[in-house]
Amino acid sequence: MLIYAFLVGGAICVVGQLLMNVCKLDPAHTMCVLVVSGTVLSFFGIYQDLVEFAGAGATTPISSFGNALLEGAREGMRENGFIGILSGLLKNVSAGIGAAVVFGFFAAVFFKPKG
Repeated sequence: MLIYAFLVGGAICVVGQLLMNVCKLDPAHTMCVLVVSGTVLSFFGIYQDLVEFAGAGATTPISSFGNALLEGAREGMRENGFIGILSGLLKNVSAGIGAAVVFGFFAAVFFKPKG
């Protein structure tokens, strides 16, 4: 299982690096492509199979953010109908987003930001 996680996670990172080097995408665009690709793969039911196969190799890269968004929206839709899409969308990822905001704030307070 550890080898599969390494290979799948590494393959996702290689795709991201190729997007930046070959296609000359900047990191923000590369991140968007990976998130959207994770969402599309999740929509077709492929990403969950990848998670079961590779474990953390599929849940650690940024493409799993798209998977988590879609799964939260699906869960919200099942529970609360159409309005549940919006409420469930960020349910699975709210802790990570909150942590990113808090740690970003402290990084800006304690370190000299460029710009």
